[in-house]
Amino acid sequence: MKYLLLAFLQIAFLLTANSASYGQQQLISDPEIYEKQHFQKRCAEAKFGPAFITRLDINNDGIKDVVVNDGELICDGVRGPDCTDDGCPYNFYLQVKEGGYFMIATAKMYGYDFIKRFGNMVFVMQMHPRFCERTDEAPCAITVRVKGTKFLTISKK
Repeated sequence: MKYLLLAFLQIAFLLTANSASYGQQQLISDPEIYEKQHFQKRCAEAKFGPAFITRLDINNDGIKDVVVNDGELICDGVRGPDCTDDGCPYNFYLQVKEGGYFMIATAKMYGYDFIKRFGNMVFVMQMHPRFCERTDEAPCAITVRVKGTKFLTISKK
């Protein structure tokens, strides 16, 4: 009984800690400046391709948000230094009405299409097949909608 209570308290503490840190996340003024400064510190020479930053409304609230594609970074002559067989890191930032942005997700993927489906804009993300519990070579297509501040998976193929 004592161990069960201890385990329950540890789980409750972890959930509370996660909720508190999410609620206290600092807003940044512009993800483009934030991300570029990060890589300019990390790399002796950082170059950014035209698709490094994409500004679009990802959660259908009428406010432009930001998607950052690390595959468009050339760091010390190496394109996408954090890209692997799983794809390249993409960071997703939401803009709030009061001004500023916060990151809601990061994902390693090959790319995405942002399309309208049933009246809402959705991402169709091309990812490594293991993300669809597959072992073949064809990329996995995961369709997600951003509702509020959460990614909701609609389908996996």
